[in-house]
Amino acid sequence: MLNAFVKHVSKSIGMPFDRTEAAIGIVLNAADRQGAPIADEIFERVPGARVLAANMGATVGAATGVIARLIERTPGGRMAVAEQVIRDLHKAGLGNKEIGRLFPAIGKYAESAFGVSGVGHLGDMFGAVNAPVSTVSSVA
Repeated sequence: MLNAFVKHVSKSIGMPFDRTEAAIGIVLNAADRQGAPIADEIFERVPGARVLAANMGATVGAATGVIARLIERTPGGRMAVAEQVIRDLHKAGLGNKEIGRLFPAIGKYAESAFGVSGVGHLGDMFGAVNAPVSTVSSVA
C-alpha cells in the first residue's frame, strides 16, 4: 500500500518515485511531530508509512526526544517545524512548485484511499493551532 501511495503522489506531481518517497517521509515525520491527526490515519492505514517517516526524520535530523517533541507542539515550535519541513524538502531536491503540489496530492490520496478529507495545504496537514491568544504584548 505504501508503494501505491508513493506512486499516486509521484504521478500527481510529476516527480520520480524515490524523491517522492523521501518527500512523503519528510512530511509525515513533521506531521507526526506536530501531533497531526492525518499522520495517525496514514500510519494506521498504510503499512510502512511510520517506518518511512521515522527513517526520513533520522535522515534530516528531526527532534526525537520527548521534551523536544513537546516543544514542537507549542505555537513557536509549530512554526519552526513548518519552516524546517520546507527547508528539508528543498534539500531533498524539491522545488517550490513540487512542494506546492505535494500537499494536495497527499490529501487527494488520503481522501480517495480512505475517506480522510480536508488536507490540501501545509496548514491542513499539520492541523490548526488551537493555542489561546495572549493579550499581553510586553513584560515589565
